[in-house]
Amino acid sequence: MYCVKCRAKQTVSDFKEVVTKNGRKAAKSVCPKCGTGMYKIMGKA
Repeated sequence: MYCVKCRAKQTVSDFKEVVTKNGRKAAKSVCPKCGTGMYKIMGKA
């Protein structure tokens, strides 16, 4: 996942899979270096 604050890709092991309002899946986690919330929209399937 990409951290906007660190401006780098970070490896995350503990993420939660959530469903957005429009029904798409997303991964939600916290950056291990700075603690900023990270969010990534997953594929449709």
